[in-house]
Amino acid sequence: MNVRRFFVLVVLGSCSALLSYSKTKATHPNATRADAVKKTRSRLPRVSPSNNELADLAYSSFNAAFLNPHTNLYYGNTNKDGIAAIWTQAIYWDMAMDVYNHTKKPAQLAFVNAMYQGGFNQYDAYNWNNKKTWFIYDDMMWWIMALARANQLTGNSTYLQKAQEGFDHVWAGSYDPTDGGMFWDFNHSGKNSCINFPTVIAAMRLYEITKDKAYLTKAQSVYAWSKANLTNTGTGQVYDNKIGNHPPGGQAYTYNAGTAIGAAYLLYKQSKDVAYLEDAKRYADYVKNNLCKDGILPAEGDFNEQGVMKTIFADYMMQLINEGKQIQYLSWIKSNIITGWQNRDKARNLTYRNYAISCPTGNIQSYEASSLVAFMQLYPGVISVAK
Repeated sequence: MNVRRFFVLVVLGSCSALLSYSKTKATHPNATRADAVKKTRSRLPRVSPSNNELADLAYSSFNAAFLNPHTNLYYGNTNKDGIAAIWTQAIYWDMAMDVYNHTKKPAQLAFVNAMYQGGFNQYDAYNWNNKKTWFIYDDMMWWIMALARANQLTGNSTYLQKAQEGFDHVWAGSYDPTDGGMFWDFNHSGKNSCINFPTVIAAMRLYEITKDKAYLTKAQSVYAWSKANLTNTGTGQVYDNKIGNHPPGGQAYTYNAGTAIGAAYLLYKQSKDVAYLEDAKRYADYVKNNLCKDGILPAEGDFNEQGVMKTIFADYMMQLINEGKQIQYLSWIKSNIITGWQNRDKARNLTYRNYAISCPTGNIQSYEASSLVAFMQLYPGVISVAK
C-alpha cells in the first residue's frame, strides 16, 4: 500500500512550534534594499524538509557511496574495491522497488529495470543450474522473491518467467518430501529459516500473480513445518536453523523474524485466518521485546553481510504496519529512525548498522549502511528528524 510519508525537521531549543514566523520591525525609509530583503525573508515560514526529501537524501547518499553506475549493482563498501554479495544485491533491488513505490518517479522505475539487467549480466542470465554462480539455495530464493515482486510492480513477464524457473529449481533440489521443510544448501546439511520463510513469501507472490493453487499449497506446507520446527510458538522467537533431529538453534536474527512476519502476513492476507496475523505479531513482539536494547534494534554484523539483516526486517515489518494496520509498532520504529538518522555520518549522510552510536567516518559496508535507508522509504507517519 502506497502511503504518503513526510518527515518534519526537529526544532531544537525552546521553540515548540514546527513552523514559526520571526517578528520584524517596520523598515526605516532609509534602510538599504538588502535590509528590506532580509526582513522580508524573516517573515517567511521556516519550511521543514518533508519525509520525501529526507528519504530521497538517504537513498541518493547511499547510491553515491555504493552504487556502481556502470553495472547497476552495488559495491561491498565505500572503498568500492569489490562487489557486494550476490544475495544482498537482491535486497538492494527490493529497496529500489520500495523507493519507486515511495516516489513513483519514472527514473526510479528505469533503475529497477536496470538492476535486473545488472544481475542478468553478472549472474549468468539467472541460470539457476550454474553452481559456480549459485552455491546455496537461499541465495537463489532471495532473488526469486525479488523477481516475483518485480513482476508485480512492472508486469514484465520475463521477471515472472525467471522467478518461476528459479522456484521450480529450488523446490526440486531443496524440499524434503519425507519430513517437510527446505534445505538451505546443496549438501542438505540443515533446514534454515533463511530458506524456509523466504520460500513461503516467494510461493505466495507467485500464487498472487498466477492463481495457481500449487503455489499456495506449497506455501502453506512450508509455513506449517517452519512454524513447528523453527519457531517458539509461545515466545515468538524465530530460530536460525534445525539440523537433523536436533532441536532448533542458532542466534535469533532480525532477518529471520522479518521473513517469518512476511510469510505469516501473506498467508493471512490470502486466507483472512487471524491465526496467521497473530503469528506475525508474535514474531514482531519478540524482536521488540527481546532483541532490542532500550528499544533500539540490534547492530548485527561486524564488517560482514549480517549488516543487511535489518534491511530485510524493515520491508516485512513495515508491511505488517502499513498493510496489516498494526500501528502499535510505529512509535518503536520511529524511535529507531530518529536515533539512527541523528547518528549518521553528516558529511556523507550515511547511516550505520548500530543506530545507537555515531556512524564511522571511514570505510563502511553497504550492508551496514542500508537498513535505515529502507525504513525511511517505508515509514508512513509524521516524525521529527533533523536534516
